[in-house]
Amino acid sequence: MFAKGRDFWALVFSVVLLFYSFLSCYCDAIYNITSSQALSQLQTLVSPNQIFELGFFSPNNSANQYVGIWYKNDSPLKVVWVANRENPVTVKDSSPSLTIGSNGNLDLLDGNRNSVWSSKVSVRSSNSSVAILSEDGNLVLKDGISGQELWHSFQHPGDTFLPGAVFGFNVKTGERFEMTSWKSDTDPSLGNFTAEISQQRPPEIFIRVDGSKPHWRSGPWAKSKFTGIPDMNTRYQSPFSLEESALTGLTQLNFNWDYNSSDVGNVLLTSGGVLKAVGKAKGGDWFTDWEAPVNQCDVYGVCGPFGVCKDSESPICNCLKGFEPKSVAEWSKGNWTGGCVRRNQLLCDKNTTGLASQRGKQDGFWKIGNVKPPDFYEYVNPVELDHVDRDSCQNWCLNNCSCIAYSYVEGIGCLAWFKSLIDIQGFTHNGEDLFLRLAHAELVGGQKVKKIIISLVTISIVGTIVIAVICLCRWRAKRKGNTKETTEHTEMMPSSDSSRDTLQFSKQHDTSEIPIFDFTTILDVTNHFSPANKLGQGGFGSVYKGKLQDGKEIAVKRLSSSSGQGIEEFKNEMILISKLQHRNLVRLLGYCIEKEEKLLVYEFMPNKSLDNFIFDPRGRAQLNWVTRLNIIHGVARGLVYLHRDSFLRVIHRDLKVSNILLDEKMNPKISDFGLARIFQGTVDLVNTQRVVGTLGYMSPEYAMGGIFSEKSDVFSFGVLILEIVSSKKNTNFYYYDQHLGLISYAWQLWNESRGQDFVDDALAGSYSISEAIRCIHVGLLCVQDHPADRPIMSDVVFMLSNETNLPQPKQPIFTFRSSPKFDLQSQNDSKISVNEASISLIEAR
Repeated sequence: MFAKGRDFWALVFSVVLLFYSFLSCYCDAIYNITSSQALSQLQTLVSPNQIFELGFFSPNNSANQYVGIWYKNDSPLKVVWVANRENPVTVKDSSPSLTIGSNGNLDLLDGNRNSVWSSKVSVRSSNSSVAILSEDGNLVLKDGISGQELWHSFQHPGDTFLPGAVFGFNVKTGERFEMTSWKSDTDPSLGNFTAEISQQRPPEIFIRVDGSKPHWRSGPWAKSKFTGIPDMNTRYQSPFSLEESALTGLTQLNFNWDYNSSDVGNVLLTSGGVLKAVGKAKGGDWFTDWEAPVNQCDVYGVCGPFGVCKDSESPICNCLKGFEPKSVAEWSKGNWTGGCVRRNQLLCDKNTTGLASQRGKQDGFWKIGNVKPPDFYEYVNPVELDHVDRDSCQNWCLNNCSCIAYSYVEGIGCLAWFKSLIDIQGFTHNGEDLFLRLAHAELVGGQKVKKIIISLVTISIVGTIVIAVICLCRWRAKRKGNTKETTEHTEMMPSSDSSRDTLQFSKQHDTSEIPIFDFTTILDVTNHFSPANKLGQGGFGSVYKGKLQDGKEIAVKRLSSSSGQGIEEFKNEMILISKLQHRNLVRLLGYCIEKEEKLLVYEFMPNKSLDNFIFDPRGRAQLNWVTRLNIIHGVARGLVYLHRDSFLRVIHRDLKVSNILLDEKMNPKISDFGLARIFQGTVDLVNTQRVVGTLGYMSPEYAMGGIFSEKSDVFSFGVLILEIVSSKKNTNFYYYDQHLGLISYAWQLWNESRGQDFVDDALAGSYSISEAIRCIHVGLLCVQDHPADRPIMSDVVFMLSNETNLPQPKQPIFTFRSSPKFDLQSQNDSKISVNEASISLIEAR
């Protein structure tokens, strides 16, 4: 009886052991594949950061099995790469495996040990190969002895472009790294759509159908954006950059992503031919950040040659000026692909010499604004132009009879067209200006209409002025009794060029949409501006921490009644920040005005300002090189937005480390817009009688002559870079007895190829030397004495993000040094405003 009992429990134990053995096998995760350790059907290969996973999967529970990579914690699976897309293993194969073969390659074997898929590379030490799944989702085959990479999945893209993957082409090897869609959502075999980087100069992205027919294109790359994607101008910090290497012949689109953050993202080419940029926050759902094509105008060439497509109009297709439908019948049916033909022959076409005739009326150009540049553009080498500007581009095209259109694109230069203009799309904003060559007769007709309009407008204006004069006289008579009150109010307003610009802006943009906080609420959440809640002291007052009833933390900027910031500067900062939205600009939540109190309520930045770290002996040790580089890039992109990409052109005028705030992830946000100025129209340079800002960060032309422009902010940014790299303050730096300020010291070390000595000692051995030297180099380009020598901020972003040859910076003539005996404020109080306690002297070397 006991023997039977023992047999029964032995049987139970065996069954339980077998069950747990099967369960552990199914859930087993391995971290590499070797010749002695294969990946079985019930195992997965996991990345070290637990984000990605590789294993066998069956789409939609089909009979086909594939080896793929997916996001580990997503359900259902979001597959980003598939090895055997065209050769699935069937479910009947009970024991397929991914292993290292006898030749050192990755091999996918079916149940009969036949190779279904292989990495197919030449391996010297065939018995030492090892395969791992990296943190960024790259399946890498390495030589286990030397560590040399032999093959990786990032060079064999599927339908998904992951950050770090290769997407482009190599002109030296002839290789193309293209995305290919799945055949359907449940079939990973090769679909009908491909996405590629074109070999034009500059490149652009194409989606093609059936291998060759264009389906959509992005427009040419302009250093930081694709010109056919207007949202790239207004979105937050773009993770994309384009790298072109003359040495390797490789041109590739880079997708930069920090996998240490809580977000993940990729670019997907769907089975329907839609390119999507998607993202997912930790614990959240996947969302689409951008996609194309999304409407009929996005589809390539829908309006045919010389037709322009605008999705906001009906019909969506129209002929360009000077052109008419090739087939009126087809056009009326909504079939626009035949396009348009020219009404009046160009003078160039009548001339057989190929040059513009001096007899008869000259051809001219008609401006078409806010469009995606057409396909088949050609880049005009700057050596062929008198100057690298729009006028030279126009003259070059005008003197070349084959040139039918041109466009001068910032970030690219001069583009010209010699073929039919196709795939022109009209945008509501952020498009480029295209100049179309037209016969003189077309332009004259337009001039006649313009003259008629001008005449009518002139008559209307004269009539309006007469009526206005009459009304003004009556108004003045009524106003006499109120003169005293008005005068008193005027005396309270600051009298400066800054306030006049601000007042004009304020009239156009009121504060009605900005949330108003009750003063009592502000007192409660800051504990009556308790010193314990004080975050810092600025040039215009103090900043306090508060917590609203819903638990949200805020920062309250309390302007001092004795500060230099009057009501107009207050309005300026409030209106500017409310209108400007960017990842690297601090966000305004609301404001409060109560008698003499002027308060601005901002999002709370838990890490305060950059100067609390960079100039603090203990704090700077917390700033590793990756963090510092991220801060530099973030501030640069914020300035690009202010200068060029926002609907306003804004000059900050007080960029410094204390005005760079840091969020919980140490991402930078530019703050303090009290001194910012708005540039109207095409104005590039302003002279002011009221110099405001912080010496040490001021450009020479601004500090000494009151002249400021975008290049003034570029100079301040250059100082910022040098301070971030060195952890030394420009105004307090004094190098022994050589009378060298920080800028001159940086230039001397860089010029002597000792730039590494300039880097903060706290970073010793933990930073990229090449990146640090490049930052110093870019910083020196930004702080050159003459504004014309400094790059614009979009070029700065490009130089920081790409391994391109940089111009040589000129030796600085002016330098800043500390001078406690010199009181600039008392010397000329009406001329200079300084927002720091330390005063600096600017002097020539």
